[in-house]
Amino acid sequence: MPPRVFGHISYYLPGDVFNHRIALSRAGVHRPTRAGISGSAAEGADSIVLADQYEDDVFEEDYLMYAGHGGRDRETGHQVTDQELSPKNQALLKSQATGLPVRVVRKVAHEGNLVYRYEGLYQVVGATFEAGKSGFKVWKFRLVPFPVAPA
Repeated sequence: MPPRVFGHISYYLPGDVFNHRIALSRAGVHRPTRAGISGSAAEGADSIVLADQYEDDVFEEDYLMYAGHGGRDRETGHQVTDQELSPKNQALLKSQATGLPVRVVRKVAHEGNLVYRYEGLYQVVGATFEAGKSGFKVWKFRLVPFPVAPA
């Protein structure tokens, strides 16, 4: 597997759309075809996908709150238990510590279809472990658009 890339991939720009997760993976924008977090506890997270699967996810113009990995029922998708400090959640904590950029992809409606849109680079600036909407404890990661270096 090629080394993990923190930052933009090739010529893909924010706003580019992908028809499915396999296309995202082949492009290298988000390598896992199912997991929402790409990364490792040792290196950090290089990308995340918001796919409307976690009720505690929030996407706003100037920030996003990303609910960590785990605790969901595979059949219903509902949060049924507290999350753990899994390797994927540790990857986002590592990204907060290093300040490296995380690619953000979001599932959106586009021309009548659900697609995955590359939103750009974000930085993890905060993390909490607190009760979510269902009452179970979830990891919540706050990300803001990655600062653009002056030209």
